[in-house]
Amino acid sequence: QVQLVESGGGLVQPGGSLRLSCVASGHIFEIGAMAWYRQAPGKQREQVARITSSGVTNYADSVKGRFTISRDNSKNRVWLQMNGLKPEDTAVYYCYANTPPTWRDYWGQGTQVTVSS
Repeated sequence: QVQLVESGGGLVQPGGSLRLSCVASGHIFEIGAMAWYRQAPGKQREQVARITSSGVTNYADSVKGRFTISRDNSKNRVWLQMNGLKPEDTAVYYCYANTPPTWRDYWGQGTQVTVSS
């Protein structure tokens, strides 16, 4: 069993920055991909950024050039640096991970990000 705990959300003005952090704990032998998803009110959950265990990344078009995902495999941590935040980035952000060999999905409890003046 793996637990994911996010931190770093909050209220920020448009154009500002936030850094989300997620740490995985529990019975971990290896973590595969890690990712950040978000869900705004009335919308489906969407993947924002993803990073493989070897460091390959991909981003949603809406955040390319503004958000950066990174991870530290030795510490089972993943971060999401968010710059140039826009009101449309307002959502609950969820940390995600999967674990080989079953590739079971794990989710954090979510952290609120609000971009507003």
